[in-house]
Amino acid sequence: MSRRRLRLLLFVPVAAVLAGVLMWGLVGLPSFGSPPHAYAAYLLKHEVGQRHVTNIPSAIVFDYRGWDTLGEELILFTSVMGTALLLRRGREDTGERPRDKAASAAVRHAGAFLVPVVLLLGIWTVSYGYLTPGGGFQGGLICSGAALFLWIAGSYRLHRGLTPTPLVDAAEGSGAAAYIATGLAALAAGQAFLAGFLPSGTVGSLLSGGTIALLNWATGLEVAAAGVLIFHEFLEEYIQTVPNPSPRQEER
Repeated sequence: MSRRRLRLLLFVPVAAVLAGVLMWGLVGLPSFGSPPHAYAAYLLKHEVGQRHVTNIPSAIVFDYRGWDTLGEELILFTSVMGTALLLRRGREDTGERPRDKAASAAVRHAGAFLVPVVLLLGIWTVSYGYLTPGGGFQGGLICSGAALFLWIAGSYRLHRGLTPTPLVDAAEGSGAAAYIATGLAALAAGQAFLAGFLPSGTVGSLLSGGTIALLNWATGLEVAAAGVLIFHEFLEEYIQTVPNPSPRQEER
């Protein structure tokens, strides 16, 4: 039996079980327009008074369901690391390089303008993520987009020079570690893991939310670094697989 057929025989039953579980969960969802769950009603009524955070989803993500968010962070961390290892291991340098520069002056100017704008938007989204709609996940991904604009506006060399892989690797690990360290600090303070142990502050201020702000920033750092690492690997794949332009294309 060939390897391909063996993989197919292993895949079919696993896929069937997964499809069955997904359909079972889908059928069990509440119907459209059904009354909100009592848990949602409780949070809407008491969250601001308990956590001093005006963006209720952030309070849920980084406090009430902090364990779930930790799992999501670790899933992102391991998936990015796995993708990077697979691409780095399987990559073969063919010696071919495409034009490593912006295609036109309009692209260069627009990209150069968008780099600081996108970076500022990402930082703002993280900073106010527990006061207004946003947060570490959304803002971190926006910040990683600013690094991609470095390549669009300049070159791959500029992109890698301003976002060196060792630094980005360390940033991703530091973000995930900071999230766990905050939970351990709560244990040291006599609280439950990831429970709030800092003062909640004044509602509506950047110093509100206690540990929610710390977890929000840790998530933003980890997500931003993860996005940049993914861009690194796929851009490297592009650089090594796209052939050099012909002389006629170079003239254009």
